[in-house]
Amino acid sequence: MGHRLTVDVVSDIICPWCFIGKRRLERAAAILGGAIEIRWHPFQLNPGMPIEGISRREYRTAKFGSWEYSRQLDARVAENGRQAGIEFRHDLMERTPNSFRGHVLMAAGLKQGLDVQDRVAERLFTGYFTRGEDVGNPTVLLSIARECGVDAIATPEDLDDAALAEYARAEEQAARDGGVQGVPLIKFEGHLVSEGAATEEILAARLRELS
Repeated sequence: MGHRLTVDVVSDIICPWCFIGKRRLERAAAILGGAIEIRWHPFQLNPGMPIEGISRREYRTAKFGSWEYSRQLDARVAENGRQAGIEFRHDLMERTPNSFRGHVLMAAGLKQGLDVQDRVAERLFTGYFTRGEDVGNPTVLLSIARECGVDAIATPEDLDDAALAEYARAEEQAARDGGVQGVPLIKFEGHLVSEGAATEEILAARLRELS
């Protein structure tokens, strides 16, 4: 390949398979001998989540019927994460956040280019999944914005910016209208690459076929 491909990924910042999918895309780029840029599109897995989030244990127990089953799912994620070079720290994750403001931060990053948006995505994923940061908390998000050089987010109020919020909502609605129900969903030039975090070998083969 040797050149740069831009793929579109519909994702939630609190979806572990989206983080794993990011790593697998990076490895697919290595297989193809080129570079893959990601344009991230917002999708909330929990659109009805209270803005302050809720206790992860409480949320996961309600969603999956028991904390024990939730931990089994976490173990599966952790194993796939290890293979992708990620150390998931579910023990540090105390809250399941509302991810909307994180998507607003991603939208602000995109205004400065795909590289800045991707830096924000990486930082949100690592913050939540490996450090247990509450990525729904405006103070945490403001710190990440500064760290990643996102100019449009300079105060907590900027995370409620009407234009950025409208952009994020419209993008998510477009995904839902297009039939997206789960993430990650990966596309290249409008063609489906993968629903879910396919292996890097499958991603590379599909991208080779499409490009």
